[in-house]
Amino acid sequence: MSRQKIPLRVELPLLVWLVIVWGALWQDFSLGNMVFGAIIAFAVANLLYLPPVELSGRFNVFYAVGFAGRFLHQLVLASFQVFWLALTRGPKMQNAVVAVRLRSPSDLLVTATGHVLSLIPGSLVVEVDRSTSTLYLHCLNVTTRDDAEKVRQNARRTEEWLIRVMGTREDLALLGTDAPHHLDGRGHP
Repeated sequence: MSRQKIPLRVELPLLVWLVIVWGALWQDFSLGNMVFGAIIAFAVANLLYLPPVELSGRFNVFYAVGFAGRFLHQLVLASFQVFWLALTRGPKMQNAVVAVRLRSPSDLLVTATGHVLSLIPGSLVVEVDRSTSTLYLHCLNVTTRDDAEKVRQNARRTEEWLIRVMGTREDLALLGTDAPHHLDGRGHP
């Protein structure tokens, strides 16, 4: 089975990320270890058959900063909410699994959205349906349909931010706009 060759410019962010993860796992960022990590990253990306991770080739720094602020705000707020629910309701709390259909079919965006939502206390991805880009989230304190709809809106808003940070032009079109108003990481609108 032959694979389509991915240009180095598109593959480079993935390789850099894998080398950083390699260094972090070994807790060693020496030149020798990083070079060996680069060899391993190149081998993994090019010799092993994996579904292709298609990067858009764009990164919007302005939206990334906004996304980071939003994420930190949600992280702190959710931590206090979970703490308060544990104190006041304890084991009597009702939970639910909520299905959230995302807009983008991109594996990268579905995965990133799922990871971000799982990092925020009170929710956890328990299932992913790749064919429909649907996340199934186990959420604390969901008792009504309105609560479930709030979870869906928050998940879609998280996906929207991620699309604006690193989505393709096609993903941006799914949001009802052709391009963000800011410049992407390459200086293009």
